[in-house]
Amino acid sequence: MSVSLNQLVPDFSASATGDTTVTLSELRGKQVVIYFYPKASTPGCTTEGGDFRDRKPRFDAANTVIIGVSRDGIRAQENFKAKQEFNFELISDKDETVCQLFDVIKLKKMYGKEHLGIERSTFLIDSEGKLAQEWRGVKVPGHVDDVLAAAEALNAS
Repeated sequence: MSVSLNQLVPDFSASATGDTTVTLSELRGKQVVIYFYPKASTPGCTTEGGDFRDRKPRFDAANTVIIGVSRDGIRAQENFKAKQEFNFELISDKDETVCQLFDVIKLKKMYGKEHLGIERSTFLIDSEGKLAQEWRGVKVPGHVDDVLAAAEALNAS
């Protein structure tokens, strides 16, 4: 089962940085941005995470929580968060439970070889837990500004 626009996102709990567990239903009343990235500490993922970090005060003002997700282990996520001074939690989804829920595992090509990996994707969930907007196959430059504009517009409505 995968998420669908304007439908309630199924609840999930996942281990995250800061020795926390993120449970979607506990975030009701706030908007939630969940962004999936292929691998911690790689250039595109570092840039994207930094863009979210730098705009977090505006996301906060729009009543929006930011959560990053990759298949990296919790130690890699903790290191990535600390080194980049991210001001939001990162989920370690080694078993791909959250990735499967959002259908972000795709066949990718690298150096002529095919492998399954995370397609860079972002999801905006409204304060009632419904999927309000999704971005798939994301290109990093300018992306976080688009997500922020959508979060601000949704919060204003």
